[in-house]
Amino acid sequence: MGTHEIRVRLGGISKQRVYELTQRRTFPEPVAELRQGRVWLAEDVERWIAEHRPELDE
Repeated sequence: MGTHEIRVRLGGISKQRVYELTQRRTFPEPVAELRQGRVWLAEDVERWIAEHRPELDE
């Protein structure tokens, strides 16, 4: 999951807000850093959402 997918999953938040969230110690570590940007395992991001943004948990 890249930053765009995270933005969409979190309700269309800004790029700046995604950057702020992904810099937190509580946010999962990215699994890779590609030329296009960092990527995370979707299951890690979904777990973080369930714990920190339960109102968005599907």
